[in-house]
Amino acid sequence: MMTDASPSDPVALIAAMGRRARDAATLLALAPTEMKASALRAAAQAMRARADTILAANADDLARAQAAGLSSAMLDRLALTPDRIEGIAGGLDAVAGLPDPVGCPIDEAERPNGLRLRRVRVPLGVVGIIYESRPNVTADAGALALMAGNAAILRGGSEARASNHAIHACLRDGLDAAGLPGDAIQLVPVSDRAAVGAMLTAAGLIDIIIPRGGKSLVARVQTEARVPVLAHLDGINHLYIDRAADPAMARTIALNAKLRRTGICGATETLLIDRAYADPAPILAALIDAGCEVRGTDAVRAIEPRVAAVDDADWDTEYLDAILSVALVDGVEGAMGHIAAHGSHHTDAIVTEDAATAERFLAQVDSAIVMWNASTQFAAGGDFGLGAEIGIATGRLHARGPVALEGLTTYKWQVRGAGQVRP
Repeated sequence: MMTDASPSDPVALIAAMGRRARDAATLLALAPTEMKASALRAAAQAMRARADTILAANADDLARAQAAGLSSAMLDRLALTPDRIEGIAGGLDAVAGLPDPVGCPIDEAERPNGLRLRRVRVPLGVVGIIYESRPNVTADAGALALMAGNAAILRGGSEARASNHAIHACLRDGLDAAGLPGDAIQLVPVSDRAAVGAMLTAAGLIDIIIPRGGKSLVARVQTEARVPVLAHLDGINHLYIDRAADPAMARTIALNAKLRRTGICGATETLLIDRAYADPAPILAALIDAGCEVRGTDAVRAIEPRVAAVDDADWDTEYLDAILSVALVDGVEGAMGHIAAHGSHHTDAIVTEDAATAERFLAQVDSAIVMWNASTQFAAGGDFGLGAEIGIATGRLHARGPVALEGLTTYKWQVRGAGQVRP
């Protein structure tokens, strides 16, 4: 990627990238839907054609990460396979087929004086995405930003440097093929942490920052940013097994919610079981037999002797590993109290056959995603029919839950008159 600033000067580098992104965003805001979709479909084709190149780049990243001692969960986030590459390419195709939110009316009204008001969706402008480990974010974030009419500045983690560049090259090919500016999706070409700081203070050049990574990264972004931030800090997700849960369903969901992929933010980290649930022992045994380290209270350890002792810090820990904290609670009220005290407002689920209890849980648990009889691992934009996601937002402003196309737009009022003046 050509720049008009030296990579040794991160502030000047980000400023130059921001100016080019702003120019590109002006064009993208008016780009026809089919042109944006065509770019994404061409990028997907490029990814499939270059799968071997991407896998080779990823192998280099994995070798460096293993030598650096990254955890198994981080290595899983970093690793690409042919199936995962096809999944990324399929995600680009899926986003290309989604309804374009730009210009869509939100509501309309006519005032008594004849003024006609219309609120329509418009792009945010320039979106900065700062992320770690997961090379798929390069494609997901770039695709969603583009389809929503935004320019993107991507800053991936150093551990995925080669993978990110290989994927980004496919995105650039897609933009070129569709006749869109290459600066619509830019990848920061340096690993210097100062580049992150430059992005966080690039007010006027970057309109919003979306961090996607570990707690330390997100905390830094939220502390230092002079640009609006859309983020979640932790994925401390809970699965509550109610007294009225179907035993087979409870066991299956518990295993999937914790162990399907332990390194994703939708993984369950705490299991809560109603004291009145008939037989929790098979669930605990199944988790341990599947390789999960279970940490529990004295009451839980009395049920299954292989359970390790839990401490207070466990209830507030996002393990991102095959570790699970477990407690017995006094019904749904006890579960909701525990979640309120220790949850991160990300994703929480209940397993029960009692519809009234489930509806109470769905209504009262204050999380971005609340589930009934489903694994927390479904907390993803693709599984919500959004094509992909740029992250899970747990705050209350602008967007909440999986952030996809609609979450990457804002709105403006269009007012049409016939000569009215205000008295």
